[in-house]
Amino acid sequence: VQLQASGGGLVRAGDSLRLSCAASGRSFSDQYMAWFRQSPGKEREFVASISWGGGSTLYADSVKGRFTISRDNAKNTVYLQMDSLKPEDTAVYYCAADGLVPDGLAPNLIPKYDYWGQGTQVTVSS
Repeated sequence: VQLQASGGGLVRAGDSLRLSCAASGRSFSDQYMAWFRQSPGKEREFVASISWGGGSTLYADSVKGRFTISRDNAKNTVYLQMDSLKPEDTAVYYCAADGLVPDGLAPNLIPKYDYWGQGTQVTVSS
């Protein structure tokens, strides 16, 4: 099972980026998927999550209204559209997928996710 994140880069404040996370090895269509990020010297933090059908999404307050998470189950891919980027959004962004066993954990918690991508760097200059 692999999660491959892509789409990161160097942009200016106010610009947009779209991250993609392609899953392979099995289908994740029945599982929650999410994006987290980690800046140097900081702990990994929740960004956004999406339920298996896409009907339920959750965002960190810091990105609400600027970022949009979506998924295409036919392509086994989850996306993160990031608009109005700020320098404080600079981080390595990781995609994550929930496991098969229901755990009852909230979708913004790291322990909920059993599978992690390698991360993609997003750098926003001022």
